[in-house]
Amino acid sequence: MSFRVLGPLSVGVDGAEVAPPRSPVLQGLLGVLLIGRGEPLSADRLAELVWADRAWETSRQSVHVGVSRLRKWLASLDAGRPDRTEISYRDGYLFHHAADRSDLGRFRALTEEAGSLTEPARRYRALSSAFAERKGPLLAGLPRIDRDDPLVRGLEEEIRRAGMDLAAAALAAGSPDGAVAAVTALTEEFPFDEPLHAALMDLLAAGGRRAEALRVYRRLGERLDAELGVEPSERARRAHMRALSADQAEPDESGEPGPAAEPPAPPPAQLPPDIPDFTGRTIEVAELAERLIGGVGTGRHRSVAVATVAGMGGVGKTTVAVHVAHQIANFFPDGQLYANLHGDSASPAEPGEVLGRFLRTLGMPGTGIPPSLDERVALYRSRLAGRRILVVLDNAARESQVRPLLPGTPDAAVLVTSRNALLGLEGAKPLELDVLPSTQAVELITSIVGEQRVAAEPGVAVEIARLCGHVPLAVRIAAARLLGRGHWTLSHLADILREERRRLDELVAGDLEVRAGFAMSYRLLPAPAQRAFRMTGLLDAPDFAGWTVAALLDVPELDARRQLETLVDAHLVTVAGVDETGEIRYRLHDLLRLYARELAERDDTEAERTAALRRALGGWLALAEQAAEHVPGPCYALMHGPAERWTPPGGGRPPADPMAWFAAERAALVAAVGQAVDLGLADHAWDLAASMERYCDVRALYDDWRRMHERALGLCERTGNRRGEAVLLRGLLEVITWTSPAGPGPAMTRMRTMAARLLDLFTELDDPVGMADAMVAMVWGRVADGAEREAFDLAERALRVARDAGYESGQARALHVTAVVHGEGNPRPARECLERALVIAERVGNPRFIATIVQFLGAARALCGDFVGGRALLDESVAMARRLDDRYLETFSLLYLSKLFVATGDERARPTLDLALAYSQAGNFRHHLADALGVLGELNLAEGDLPGAVASLERSVQVWRTRGWIPFLARALRTLGDAYSAGGEHDAARASWTEARELFQRIDDAEGGSSVEERLRSRDMIG
Repeated sequence: MSFRVLGPLSVGVDGAEVAPPRSPVLQGLLGVLLIGRGEPLSADRLAELVWADRAWETSRQSVHVGVSRLRKWLASLDAGRPDRTEISYRDGYLFHHAADRSDLGRFRALTEEAGSLTEPARRYRALSSAFAERKGPLLAGLPRIDRDDPLVRGLEEEIRRAGMDLAAAALAAGSPDGAVAAVTALTEEFPFDEPLHAALMDLLAAGGRRAEALRVYRRLGERLDAELGVEPSERARRAHMRALSADQAEPDESGEPGPAAEPPAPPPAQLPPDIPDFTGRTIEVAELAERLIGGVGTGRHRSVAVATVAGMGGVGKTTVAVHVAHQIANFFPDGQLYANLHGDSASPAEPGEVLGRFLRTLGMPGTGIPPSLDERVALYRSRLAGRRILVVLDNAARESQVRPLLPGTPDAAVLVTSRNALLGLEGAKPLELDVLPSTQAVELITSIVGEQRVAAEPGVAVEIARLCGHVPLAVRIAAARLLGRGHWTLSHLADILREERRRLDELVAGDLEVRAGFAMSYRLLPAPAQRAFRMTGLLDAPDFAGWTVAALLDVPELDARRQLETLVDAHLVTVAGVDETGEIRYRLHDLLRLYARELAERDDTEAERTAALRRALGGWLALAEQAAEHVPGPCYALMHGPAERWTPPGGGRPPADPMAWFAAERAALVAAVGQAVDLGLADHAWDLAASMERYCDVRALYDDWRRMHERALGLCERTGNRRGEAVLLRGLLEVITWTSPAGPGPAMTRMRTMAARLLDLFTELDDPVGMADAMVAMVWGRVADGAEREAFDLAERALRVARDAGYESGQARALHVTAVVHGEGNPRPARECLERALVIAERVGNPRFIATIVQFLGAARALCGDFVGGRALLDESVAMARRLDDRYLETFSLLYLSKLFVATGDERARPTLDLALAYSQAGNFRHHLADALGVLGELNLAEGDLPGAVASLERSVQVWRTRGWIPFLARALRTLGDAYSAGGEHDAARASWTEARELFQRIDDAEGGSSVEERLRSRDMIG
């Protein structure tokens, strides 16, 4: 099967022409896919190309249906053929066919061959053969083609350039008549193309057809005057003069005929000066240069190369663009045009006015410049045809302002800067310019103020860059202030900039001002987007989802997202990425946040600002409250307060994946708690912090947990919010007892004191659920003291209170802690309590608490002598912990597995213990750490490694002292004495045993005390 597009669309099968599809849509689709040149064409692009002025109302489904029908039509012609054509889809539709099966493929192959030839006659023959493939204009007669599209326009320009090359080759080979027909056809297709007409005049004159050459010039002049109101260009006039004198010239360096009889006008050089202290941006500069010059002179560019640089105000878009333009200027010997389009002003430059300036620069007299925009565009592109010229369009407002300023020649390149993304600019390759990396920001400071001052305070230079948000303009202003005040130290400037409320006031130097740059972007926003920007700036959260802005504005989420996208396009808000739930997250640069808050304080009342923040906090609380119900954290009851929740108009939806939601919102929630505290909103603060407890526990985020609770608890204590104080104290007691660094005094002593206070608070609130939780906490404290009888009494009370309140989780926790009171020395009743607790835990359905009971039950069974059953339960609990990604749970199970392996002589004891130790140290699980060190010491002692045993046991004792767990400390001291004794350190052994004896006596452990007495009376010690 073969295809023709250089002329009317035609299809051939076995050398016979067949009728193309009858549908104009299918003809258009076939035509544009054939000229696609290996570029996948998306459904949207095909709609623009084929449906043209109706593209906006053409659905993607219509395009897909059209391509499907085209595939069927092609298949009907392809049946049974080995070289079948194919339309594939990957990032767009692509038509696969052998290059030599289309006239365009053959045309390209021949023009590329000609480009590699230097001998004029051979070059001329190759180009003549290429133009023999042409039967008329590209896809002639197809009405459903957008001929202004860069794809079509670029291919037509490629053919036009080949025509110019043909004319030059024909003249060089002495065969001008052979190119006349092809070039004449091109002048009919491009009636205003003056270089083509000049080439035709040279061909005719060289062939002795001077009268025809003069007619060509006369018709061109009449057409330009009638249609555009201008005279022929200097190039056309020179060809006319040559025809009059029959003085044919040699081709110029570009291969095009027409050397000047007089000196040509100098090429434009309008670039602003480069920045002398330009710093960094190596990757961005290289990327832009590659986009603009990567195909210059190689034929890779089939249409004009367009690159856009976008970014927030002050990020250095113009600086980078001008620097790049100077770096690549030598690739564009025909000049560089520059225009500031004033896109950040209330009156952006009109394209027609810019074109007028460009045309005058290109040699057009003012009287020759046509009045209409379309005429100016046509003349501008004619003037630039065949020229290697760089156009820099700075500070563009929108795509429609840029399009008329794009040349039509593929040898030109355009570099555009804008505060907006300009995503609709066809064929443009965008570069989003971000702030400088810290090192480059410091380099910029150094290049301005000098190495000596920065070397004296290098850390402060880094801080100044950070306080400037690494925004190039802000960094430059800060450095300029230092330069202008030689008596200032860097520390002095850093002190000034640390004051947030005055930072933007200080970032001013001469006519440079950070605030002014932001104001330009803000001023151009519609009013709803301006309000969204102001309200978003009120948040302390480092990033946020679209629904958060909906809460701030009290509008549906879809409306908020529209405003956010407007802000993103204006580079006032940045897309931070996609979070774990699939939501887009947004963020404000630090300096933009300060500016937004300034505006909010100016334009919005305090009541309006506070109401917006209350809604945002209420939105977080509503979702966190729902999500926490499904997080397998601590088994105590979730408690909430009266803070007002916010849900979107029309109702909200709970998080589909609670753990993923908490992961996505974690940093925002931590910041929200802090902001609620700063605003004095105690009910919001404590409820948000409490709602995070389960997630923080499962994900081992103990620092976040502790800091949130401590801040919110302080507010509740100051404001007399007893319920908040009680709920936060309960969570704080949990985290600082089991997973926090050593604090003042033994951990279990602090727990006992805090638990007693907790019971008082919940008793005051008449809350039996909280009272049961407090009693369970008190049991742990009494167990640590070795007060077994008091611990049993408290556990029984907790069970009774929980049962009377219908609090099943409390009952399970009371049974669990009762088993702990029985301890390792009395495992059978402990096992019975745990079996009862497991039944309740499974009914409640908290996976984490189920895993906790299973691991304790495994330990109890092993201590009862059921090693197989105990091992199975401990293995199961390890698997459960890993499924929950809960390292604390896993560590406990590994610890008791290692104890079981030691007891049974299993060689897996040490590697299992090593893993438990590693997890304990990494997670700061100090109870597990002390226990694991003790097991390691016993294992080392049994294996004869006395130094290793002593080292591990000494550290175990040290950690148990910080825990304040008397029974464990006494046992560790006893084993440490054994290790000292085995090593011959009898004084140290006696001291350890003596302290152990005192502790056993204090907790009324007769068996433990007698075991130490026997050691003290041993023969070695007597001797």
